[in-house]
Amino acid sequence: MSTTKNKATEPDDTGATTSNDVEAMLAGLHRDMRPAGPQQAPVEGQRCGLIAIVGKPNVGKSTLLNALVGQKISITSRKAQTTRHRITGMHTVGPTQFVFVDTPGFQTIHGNALNKSLNKTVVGAVADVDLILFVVEAGSFTPADARVLALLGKNIPTLLIANKLDNVHRRGDIAPWLQEMQAKHAFTEFVPMSAKNSKDIERLLDICAKYLPEQAWWYAADELTDRSERFMASEMVREKLFRLTGDELPYTSTVIIDKFDEEPPAKKGQKRLLRIAATIVVERDGHKAMVIGDKGERIKRIGMETRVELEKLLDCKVFIEMWVKVRSGWADDEARVRSFGYE
Repeated sequence: MSTTKNKATEPDDTGATTSNDVEAMLAGLHRDMRPAGPQQAPVEGQRCGLIAIVGKPNVGKSTLLNALVGQKISITSRKAQTTRHRITGMHTVGPTQFVFVDTPGFQTIHGNALNKSLNKTVVGAVADVDLILFVVEAGSFTPADARVLALLGKNIPTLLIANKLDNVHRRGDIAPWLQEMQAKHAFTEFVPMSAKNSKDIERLLDICAKYLPEQAWWYAADELTDRSERFMASEMVREKLFRLTGDELPYTSTVIIDKFDEEPPAKKGQKRLLRIAATIVVERDGHKAMVIGDKGERIKRIGMETRVELEKLLDCKVFIEMWVKVRSGWADDEARVRSFGYE
């Protein structure tokens, strides 16, 4: 927006992504995530760099990004694979500008076109950064965590973020677990923490700062994300959709913004108005009925909660209309996946 403060890969026969798939993804990725050049003249003592946040699905990466930035820019829900795009969030404090890159959870179970696209995003994010935050649940290390860890090279400093520390009842169990983790990868530092604890977030920012190169900032000091307001609108609809349908609705449902019009304030002192039209895309007629709900109550609530959140985030008035359409098999169709905005 920029929002301000106020070989085509194929799964193996188990459906898992293989090392050959990862190599193929890397070979096809040529986009540099860094801006073309500094956004301002260099200032002595300034630091700026890219920090990738990676981990398995539903481990708390988006919650961590929002806490590090200081405002919600990445949607969250209990449904795995909520984040589907590379989300960049900026936080500038003192002489340091942190440019965080939130990524989808690396998907190893389903081999459809959507998940291949999401995995390319993850692999691309870890290929060109100054620091990696590898997020796991404190005291846990699953096969899904191991598959993500296998993507990380040895030449980029990597912090082990032992998240959700508040859920660990016996803190004495963490020390031997950390020793086990050190044997799995040469982590630069261990950071046991909770993304919901503001002191832990401040401590993590201090740790990250020393790994960033001295160079001019890439963004203005008050910028929080490089994503557009239109993109944020689609993400907010999708978040409310997942939160209000729970496990009933498959994760492959998505949201398309059909109209995004801005009207200036009618009078001085009034807020601008955004008129938004959104389509929720599902794969079956039964899913459509589920989203609409009894007498349309569920889709009305999705719209209402989206409007309230966007008005708070964007500091404006919002009018939003929503429809639901069935597009069977879209997540398996590479062309349609691209047309719906996935890379």
